[in-house]
Amino acid sequence: MKLSVIPASLLAFFATVLLLAGPAPAAPTCQDRNGLTIKCGTEGAMPVGWSLPFEERRFKPAGPSASELLGLIATIGLLFALIALLPEFDGTRSSDWGKQEGDDQERV
Repeated sequence: MKLSVIPASLLAFFATVLLLAGPAPAAPTCQDRNGLTIKCGTEGAMPVGWSLPFEERRFKPAGPSASELLGLIATIGLLFALIALLPEFDGTRSSDWGKQEGDDQERV
């Protein structure tokens, strides 16, 4: 199978562009006085490279708290309760479906 001139030239162009493209540098991130990440140059941002001293950091526990877990369990339980209250529907009876277009016409 022979490639035509236009697709072959397009393939060569895109391959060249991809090979010559360099990585895009990311903007630096700064921290505020509490050690939270913030956009540099905004109000409350510390200079680039500054970080909160280790002794001043407040560590948050890795997992969710007991109240967050209780709320999650209650939400999932409520979802399952609502699903259980749905009416049964298997679609085998014609009464399961709403009236459709053309139902009034006699079929031959």
